[in-house]
Amino acid sequence: MRPAAIHQVVPSFAGRDAIGTHTLHTRDLLRSLGFASDIYAGGSLPEVSHLARSLDDLPDRPMDRTWLLFHHSSGSPVADRVLARSEPILVDYHNITPPALIDRWAPWVRDEVELGRRQLAAFADRAFFGLADSAYNQQELIDVGFRHTAVVAPLFDPTATDVAADEAVAAEVRSRQAGGGAVWLFVGRVSPHKAQHDLIKAFACYREWFDPEATLVLAGTGMGTEYPRALDRFVRRTGLERAVVITGLVTDAALVAYYRGADVFVCASDHEGFCVPLVEAMHHALPVVAYGAAAVPETVGSGGLVLADKSPAVLAASVDRVMTDATLRRRLVDAGLRRAEDFSLARGRQRWAAAIEEVVAVAGRSGTGGTGSGRSANAVGTAASGEDSGTVAEARPGPGAADRAGVADGSGAGAGGADGSGGGDGAAAGAVDAR
Repeated sequence: MRPAAIHQVVPSFAGRDAIGTHTLHTRDLLRSLGFASDIYAGGSLPEVSHLARSLDDLPDRPMDRTWLLFHHSSGSPVADRVLARSEPILVDYHNITPPALIDRWAPWVRDEVELGRRQLAAFADRAFFGLADSAYNQQELIDVGFRHTAVVAPLFDPTATDVAADEAVAAEVRSRQAGGGAVWLFVGRVSPHKAQHDLIKAFACYREWFDPEATLVLAGTGMGTEYPRALDRFVRRTGLERAVVITGLVTDAALVAYYRGADVFVCASDHEGFCVPLVEAMHHALPVVAYGAAAVPETVGSGGLVLADKSPAVLAASVDRVMTDATLRRRLVDAGLRRAEDFSLARGRQRWAAAIEEVVAVAGRSGTGGTGSGRSANAVGTAASGEDSGTVAEARPGPGAADRAGVADGSGAGAGGADGSGGGDGAAAGAVDAR
């Protein structure tokens, strides 16, 4: 049965982070498809609170011909409230960081992510459909028991970063390049699962062997304080204080200056459920060199150099090849621009519209109506989406995930999120946090 309304529910709403941006675009798409659609949030940042309603505004009684689309990226009391309702539920899964990747540096996050994993299993019993940012995420849905799934990349607009650059930041980047040194860039929350420590190791090798004037820019705020402090100590011990820039929170204009001024985007992350900055880098004609963990190979596709080994020597040598081989660099830039176009907002809206129609068709076949449990009776599996990570999956058994070390990205998503994408503190509007 086709519902009259599909309302989205998020634990927290920051508006300009990866999940917030996706949620706003999804609301607009659902409305354009003829559904009533609002965003209900457990909490919102003040500057975007007018764009979402409070979760307390949901009526106590079940809403007829209404589905709830819950964005899951971390443990949250909001998930329990959604699970307790009787409307049919859809889950949009942005992934949750495995506790082992963060426990040493942010033990206070363990309870949150473990709760999120338990709640994901509960949603498998309660939700009738699971949407996933990537085939990697989709496999986790299947592993916990979701019967109907589809892969559809998050909605965002790569051209949204085509704004005027911060001239002061741009001038700083140019001054660093004046001596002939390359500028490495990585964008994402400063967190152990993003593995900035591995980037610093590889960068130290690169400076020692290939380019003593190179600079590494790590753009993003920290998750907690222990890991960022450890990175600072590591940078000092390796004598790289003048070569490594950890920006903290930056404005959109500053971020664009870094994208436009850098020479290469390097990702050593152990856990990405999608990773929007990879696409943003490709859109800005930056060659991408990335470790192939979790969903990274799906997102990059043929648009960058994806490595099976991120040992410092391999990563450093790979970046040097990209910097010194003009033909390879041009091929990577051109391929990246084409790949970024795959994630244009127009194409993303088409994929999401097709996914919603598939969800409606599944609901019709399984008799999911306007109220009551939405659990489908039909056993459906998954298929990896290949290079285009924004396709609706076929109903066939899915592949095993090759690398279970990976996870998501997404600002304001606590420890999870797909570019990142949640239940954390969020980022201020107009600024980058973890993406």
